[in-house]
Amino acid sequence: MIRRQLLAAALGAGLLLAPLSGALAWENEVEALKQRWEQINTRQAEGQRRGSLKSLSEEAERLVQANPGAAQPLIWYGIIEASHARERSGLGALGSARTARDALERAIELDPQGGNGSAYVTLGALYDRAPGRPIGFGNSDTAERMFQRALEIRPDGIDVNYYYAAFLEDEGRKNEAREHAQRAVDGTAREDRQASDEALREEARALLSRL
Repeated sequence: MIRRQLLAAALGAGLLLAPLSGALAWENEVEALKQRWEQINTRQAEGQRRGSLKSLSEEAERLVQANPGAAQPLIWYGIIEASHARERSGLGALGSARTARDALERAIELDPQGGNGSAYVTLGALYDRAPGRPIGFGNSDTAERMFQRALEIRPDGIDVNYYYAAFLEDEGRKNEAREHAQRAVDGTAREDRQASDEALREEARALLSRL
C-alpha cells in the first residue's frame, strides 16, 4: 500500500512538473533567440546579417511549430523574420515581411498585449515600410494603429517612439515626429534589449537633429 502511494505521488508530481518543464524549455529557447538576434543586429556589419538572420529565423520557426499555442515564440519569429526582410531585396524581402506579419498577428490573437507591445511595434514598422497594394500590404492607417496600440502599452518605450517618429517624419508631421524622437532619446532601455534599445536611441538622436 505504501509503495503504491509513493508511486502515485511520484506520478502526480511528474504530471505537475511536466507542463512547467515544457514552458521553461521554450522560454529558455526564446531567450537564446533574443540574445542572438541582439548580437546579429548590433555587432554584425550590415552586409553580414542576412545569412545569420535566415538561420535564426529557421530556428524560430521550428520553435513555433513545436509550441503552437505559445505567443512568445511567434512574436520572436515575427521580429526575426522582419529583420531578415530588411536585409533582403525584391520579392524575397516582401515574402519575409508577409511571413513576419502573419506570425505577429497570430501572436496577438494569443496575447492581446503583444509581448508588452513588441508585436505591435514591429507590425507598425512592417505596415509602414511594405509597398502598398496590389504588390504588397503596406498601409499608413494600419501602421499608425499599430504604433498607437504599442504606445498605450509602453508609452516610454525607446523602440515604439523611435519607429513612430520615423513614420511621422515620412508622413510630413514633423512636430509630432520631433516629440516622439525626443521621447525615444529620453526613454529607458529594457534590461533584456539593452544593446538594440541603445542603438535605437542613437538613431532617434540622429532623427531629432534633422527635424
